[in-house]
Amino acid sequence: MFFFDKRNCKDPISDPFVRRLWSVIRVCVRALAVLMTLVIIWGLLDVIFVLYQRMASPPYLLLNINDILATFGAFMAVLIAIEIFANIVIYLEYQMIHLKLVISTALMAAARKVIVFDFKEHDYTVGLALGVMIVALGCCYWLIFKTESKSEDGEFEVNSHKDTECKRT
Repeated sequence: MFFFDKRNCKDPISDPFVRRLWSVIRVCVRALAVLMTLVIIWGLLDVIFVLYQRMASPPYLLLNINDILATFGAFMAVLIAIEIFANIVIYLEYQMIHLKLVISTALMAAARKVIVFDFKEHDYTVGLALGVMIVALGCCYWLIFKTESKSEDGEFEVNSHKDTECKRT
């Protein structure tokens, strides 16, 4: 499910000025893709460094629960960066925002927060708010999944008017 679907539009960008502005935006998004690739590489090096640092300190080659949580947090941060890169690539290739991927990225970021959540530092209300946010994101993801599965079966058509004007959101 995309915010904007070019297949159902006559001519998405007819104004030359707007077309030039979109080309500037595409250059900016490409720069973001390059920067995100650097962040992913940097994150991978950070994971390797964290593992090396934890394994090289006494007791050698053993990890306690805090070390494992720090390692999981570093792994999840790299995975979130990879999902953000996937969002950027989909935007570059299709000029669309894939809503399901954005929601799944947000779910992964929330899951990372739950994994590294320290109850000694935060009040229970922060944990409660995080839980409500995860439930809301899960419901959004489920609704998108249901909408996509209905549209593939032909029971429900997301964009049924193929000759309508295109609108970006």
